[in-house]
Amino acid sequence: MAHAARILLYFLFAGIGLTLIASGLMWWFEASRRLARALNTALGKTADAVVYDLGGQKAAGLDFTAGDLAIMWKTGAQGLVFAFDEIEGAELIVDERVVARAQKGESRRVLNETHAQASKVTLRLMFNDVETPEFEVNLFGDVSHNPVHAQTAAEAVRIGRKWLSHIDAVIKRMPVDDRAPYPEDAGKTAEPVRKPAPQVNARPSFNDLPPWEDTTENMAEDDDTNDTYNDEKR
Repeated sequence: MAHAARILLYFLFAGIGLTLIASGLMWWFEASRRLARALNTALGKTADAVVYDLGGQKAAGLDFTAGDLAIMWKTGAQGLVFAFDEIEGAELIVDERVVARAQKGESRRVLNETHAQASKVTLRLMFNDVETPEFEVNLFGDVSHNPVHAQTAAEAVRIGRKWLSHIDAVIKRMPVDDRAPYPEDAGKTAEPVRKPAPQVNARPSFNDLPPWEDTTENMAEDDDTNDTYNDEKR
């Protein structure tokens, strides 16, 4: 009897141990924690601001110290890191309608309503990148019991507005390049530059180089030849 009770205790402790291990693995591999670890690895530090997608597959994080924004998808398996100067702007979309925007070269479109009765709220990040020009994060729409997600539309709009403020501050920090990419006179053909011709003296001076010396010597030789001819004639 004692032997049977001991065996039951072994099974009980083994079951408790397996349950704890399984719970720990589930906690460790939970989607939001995997995304957080991926963001921290990409940024090299804990992100200063993080936003999670409702589907548990995507997230974005900001590093204000280094000036980077990281985006992750496929639960952190893939991602990109953008410098602040590569950020073009952000939009807050409520029920398929853009209600607020912060974008380079434009004045910020301020949010005027809380949209407490909205059925879907999405944050769209825009980058100066050919392959990944946009990245959308769904903030509200599907039911989620994860505390990292917004539980109401008003809370989702508040999170989106805060991220718009972050992006707007980032854009204003970046220096503006006033140089036009295509100057107006770029298509005009440049006229050839005419160099002035060198000045030449009308009559030789003492500073002039040969052939003036050669000419003087030739004239002296001609005078000697004429004198010799006259002597022979006499």
